[in-house]
Amino acid sequence: MEIGLNLSDKAKYDLRLVDQAINGDQKAYAELLERYRDAIYFMLLKMVNNKSDAEDLTIEAFGKAFKSINQYTPNFAFSTWLFKIATNNCIDFIRKRRANIISIDQPTEDVDGVSSIPATNLQSGSLDPEENLIKIQNIQLVKEVVSKLKPRYRKLIELRYFKEYSYEEISDELELPLGTVKAQLFRARELLFNILSNSPHKP
Repeated sequence: MEIGLNLSDKAKYDLRLVDQAINGDQKAYAELLERYRDAIYFMLLKMVNNKSDAEDLTIEAFGKAFKSINQYTPNFAFSTWLFKIATNNCIDFIRKRRANIISIDQPTEDVDGVSSIPATNLQSGSLDPEENLIKIQNIQLVKEVVSKLKPRYRKLIELRYFKEYSYEEISDELELPLGTVKAQLFRARELLFNILSNSPHKP
């Protein structure tokens, strides 16, 4: 990827990291995450005024950015692109929250007033394809990224993938509602999956 002439030194360094990430360098993904995680988090915290939501939205923002990292062009700084993704994702979240569309732990009602159970409550304790990919990837690659996550996400992933706890066992261990465990693991694993699926070192 050709470096834009008008980019700052910081932006040019980011661009080199993006190139390395696209070519499968997991440390580049981890470094991009570390460079902007706190800035993204505090921006989102101002928008939602809730630490837990801000942490979840930070993970989602990086997950979406890394999933579509091939679409980034150096016409502007990577940080600008990343912040735009984070902002748009947060705005969508706020709109959905205001409309009361999503409820993790409670049944929802469709337009006819018929109660239904959210998909997060229907997941079993067995590993799905995304989780299997995380499990079978080189453990060092996973740990490289996991080490950069917030402590509560790091603990969840360690229990799920390193110790192979079931959702129920994690719920008991951390004294968290089952729905909360599933929701937080879903967001954290999205980031891991998007990174690992780009790795050229698949077994």
